[in-house]
Amino acid sequence: MKTLRVKDNASLLKEDFDPVANVVKRVADKTLEQLEKEGIFVFPELVKDAEDITKEQMILKSVNDRYALNNVMGFLGYGHERLIIESRFSSDSQDYFLQYMLEKVMDFPNVLDLNTDANQENRLFNLLLFLFPYYLKTAMRKGSFKTYIHNEYNDANLKGTIDIPRHIKENTPFIGNVAYSKREFSYDNYLMELVRHTIEFIKRKSYGEILLKKVRDEVKSVVTVTEKYSPQDKAKIIQVNKKKPIVHAFYHEYRSLQRLCILILQHEKHQIGSGIRQVPGIIFDGAWLWEEYINSIIQSDFYHPMNKGGKGAQRLFSTEDSKVGLIYPDFISRNSENRIIADAKYKPVGNIGNRDYLQVLAYMYRFDATKGYYLYPGKNEEDDIQLKMNQGTTYQNNVMPREDVMVTKCGLAIPRDAESYEDFVFQIGISEQEFITKITE
Repeated sequence: MKTLRVKDNASLLKEDFDPVANVVKRVADKTLEQLEKEGIFVFPELVKDAEDITKEQMILKSVNDRYALNNVMGFLGYGHERLIIESRFSSDSQDYFLQYMLEKVMDFPNVLDLNTDANQENRLFNLLLFLFPYYLKTAMRKGSFKTYIHNEYNDANLKGTIDIPRHIKENTPFIGNVAYSKREFSYDNYLMELVRHTIEFIKRKSYGEILLKKVRDEVKSVVTVTEKYSPQDKAKIIQVNKKKPIVHAFYHEYRSLQRLCILILQHEKHQIGSGIRQVPGIIFDGAWLWEEYINSIIQSDFYHPMNKGGKGAQRLFSTEDSKVGLIYPDFISRNSENRIIADAKYKPVGNIGNRDYLQVLAYMYRFDATKGYYLYPGKNEEDDIQLKMNQGTTYQNNVMPREDVMVTKCGLAIPRDAESYEDFVFQIGISEQEFITKITE
């Protein structure tokens, strides 16, 4: 087994990727939209939730003799090759930071410790299981999936098309029943059966009941509608779902759930990234995770508009055209007397540049805010960088900083020397308290 570990937002020589050349050949210079269609599981759903991740973004982008990585983290596999993209704050093969963000954003039970499995692929497979409650809850907000299915009957209440070959086979000699088939609109269909098989698979895990506890009502609904469930039908149900992906726009959340269930159930037969039917990988959008993580710790003091969800839209202009000048600042302080605009950036502080400045300053002007923040994951030794807005022009030689308008690059210190995951949680808890104090004082 050949494994290469790299960090997000890094730039490495192409020759450094030689140990995983087959993986690179299949993902380099391909957009995430292309890779998602080829089987890579992208979290969150590419076109729905993620604002910082785009269809055109690439996992590995060629830049002369180097490959540049961006904000994505996760796992890619092909044959006996593994490419693992860790957060740049990971150490000693333990990515505590990614695990912590997933727990905060996804509400993973604390008892599920990814580091208890010695096998890396088992730990990655666990990530799929941990995502299931989130995707199930999201999909079930639309209610149980309902579609037309083909049912076969053999009774005296003829209400469909007679199946003559089956009738002769099953009703000779004739005793009053008729074999027939009928197209019906039903909740008990191939997709809900797939979800049921996944639920039963997770229940058999030692931590299954704990994992499904958060979605107890959704699980109950699935079990109720899947009256025809049979463990022996699992292989057939998987094949039907692979041939019939959900395409209806209204049920697009069920499409993601369908893909996730297939990955989970096929793991028993084929390990991730190996076998005839390969699972190319699992990719997490670090920018989205970081923004939602920040929201989890400052939501009592800040509003959090959501671009892709269309929630909390603000307007730049007074106009009858509802589509002109819509903006979605990451965070707007709830204190209207001392308004603050904050922008979450999952990238090194040195990469926060001109486009970022212009965006936040525009938001500050719109909301009469005199303070703006860039919230990024930083190191313990980094001091906040305060940028005061200039006034005057170089033409008149009167440029000088204003004292009333400033933007601050404020880092949340990510522990780098934690001895265990519990130690990491303790240390980052202290960092969070210091961080909240800085941006709300």
